[in-house]
Amino acid sequence: MSFLFISFLSILIQVLLIIHVIRTGRNQIWIWVLALLSFPGVIAYVVVELLPELLRSRTLQRTTRGMKKALDPGADLRRYENEARLTGNVASRQRYAEELMRHGRYDEAIATYRQTLAGLYEHDPNLMLGLARAQFGKDDARAARETLDELILRNPDFKSPEGHLLYARALEGEGNADKALEEYKVLAPAYPGAEAAVRYAQLLKAHGRDAEAAAVARDLLEQARIAPAHYRRAQRVWLDSAARLVAER
Repeated sequence: MSFLFISFLSILIQVLLIIHVIRTGRNQIWIWVLALLSFPGVIAYVVVELLPELLRSRTLQRTTRGMKKALDPGADLRRYENEARLTGNVASRQRYAEELMRHGRYDEAIATYRQTLAGLYEHDPNLMLGLARAQFGKDDARAARETLDELILRNPDFKSPEGHLLYARALEGEGNADKALEEYKVLAPAYPGAEAAVRYAQLLKAHGRDAEAAAVARDLLEQARIAPAHYRRAQRVWLDSAARLVAER
């Protein structure tokens, strides 16, 4: 019985891999290798064709990076810090500042951004946006809004949905709800995601405008219903928040 089972399993694997060869357009010689060599052919195909492809896959690479971060969460921070010290260029300092923010070290990130905003890069919009993000992360909404005001003044043609959302959130954080609502209203329809619309609806609800909040949330959910599945998966947290806003109406 065991011999028959092993023979059946071997044939099944061979057939499946032959189908894989045909569907993926690989060299037809593999069909003969798999058909004639049984398990040695299977092993050869896996080692030569499938294993390298698996090792190059983004999913595996993300999994590997995730495991490395779990085992040594400070590895990237140390690497970027060393790069920033050794090269001193703008790109390395920016990477270091971003990694500092991921670790919640906002004061150091702010200092790094300020050191980098010099010379030709004194008013670089991406660096200024990074500085504003660090200031907002430190719960200094006013400083973040002032930095963004300066960014807009120095770079009038710069467009950034992330920066626009941060500006609205900074206004909200300062307590300037009316101005924040104006910014959210302009941003929400064009923002590439559900966050802006949900924050807009939440602020409306917080100021007693429940019907408007529910309408914004319903419109968002209706748009999401006909959107691609990957969009709904990526925006699940925000869409769930929108659904709760509608349910609470």
